[in-house]
Amino acid sequence: METRQLEYFVAVAEELSFTRAAQRLFTVQSTVSATIRTLETELGATLFDRSTRRVALSAAGSAFLPEAKAALEAVDRARSVVQEASAGLRGSLRIGTMSSIGALDLPALLGAFHTQHPLVDLHVTVSTTGSTGLAEDIRHGRLDVALLGLPETELAGLAVRELLAVPYHALVPADHELAGRAEIGLADLAGERFVDTPRGFGNRIAVDRAFAVLGSPRRVTVEVADLRAVPSFVAAGLGVAVIPDVVPLSVPGATVVPLTDLDFTWPLTAASHAGRPPSRALRTLLDLLDEGVLGGIPYETPTAPATARRRNRKRP
Repeated sequence: METRQLEYFVAVAEELSFTRAAQRLFTVQSTVSATIRTLETELGATLFDRSTRRVALSAAGSAFLPEAKAALEAVDRARSVVQEASAGLRGSLRIGTMSSIGALDLPALLGAFHTQHPLVDLHVTVSTTGSTGLAEDIRHGRLDVALLGLPETELAGLAVRELLAVPYHALVPADHELAGRAEIGLADLAGERFVDTPRGFGNRIAVDRAFAVLGSPRRVTVEVADLRAVPSFVAAGLGVAVIPDVVPLSVPGATVVPLTDLDFTWPLTAASHAGRPPSRALRTLLDLLDEGVLGGIPYETPTAPATARRRNRKRP
C-alpha cells in the first residue's frame, strides 16, 4: 500500500466525488479512479458505493477512513521531524479566515511568519460562507487552522485558542428615533428590519439567538457577505444592525449607539482539528497569533479605546 493511494482515498472520501477529488489533487479523474480500484483490490474490499448520481463510502470505506488519515498524519509528522532537523521549520499550512477582521492584522502577521520560516508553504483561503463553513473545512481536513467568530456551542470537534472578545454595537440610520439615545438594549430593536450577514456567519448566529431568547425573532431584510458593507446599507435607511466592532462602523448617515448588553461579545478564535496533534509549523503560527494580539494590535471602538478584551485561551 502506497502513501499516494491513501491520499487519493481520503480526497475522494472527503469530496464524495472523483471529479472534485481529481481537481483537489491536480490530476485527472481516470488516475484517481484507477488508484482507488487498485487499493480496493489490495484490500479485498469495496471502499465506495458508486452510482451514476452519487459516490458514498461503503461500510468498509467508513471504517478505513480514520485509519488512512492517521497513517498519512504519521507519515507527515515523520517527514517534518527529519526535514526540520536538517533544514529548519518546514511543511505546509492551509489557513482559513473571514473577509473582515479589523481586530487583527492577519496579512502582516502571516508576512512575518513567512519571513521567519520561508520553507513553510502557506495557503490562505478567505471564506465567503462565514465561520460555519470554515469550521466544517477544519473538521473535514480541508484546512489546518482558521480564524473563527463562532459561539462556543458551535465549536464541537475543534481545538480552540481564544484570542479576543470584541463588543457589539447597534447601528441605526441617522434619522432613526433611537439615534439620539446614549445607549440602547437589544430589546429596543425588537420588531425592526435588520441588515446583517447571511446565515452561517458567527455574528449572525449570535445575534439571531440573542433575539430569540428575547422572544422576538429578527426580520433580516438585507444580507451581505462582507461585514464592511453593513454600515452603508444602514445609512441608506434599509434597516438597523447589531454587529461586532471589527470593521469601521461610522459612516455618514448612520449612527453608532452603545449597547447596554455589555456581556454580549463576539469571540475571535483560532481553531484546528481536535483529533489531530498540531504540527510544529501550526504550533509556531498559533504562538505568533498570540504574540500579535498581546503585542497591541491597534484597535479602537467608536466610544472608547482598547475595548476588545483578551480571553482565557484553551490551547490545542
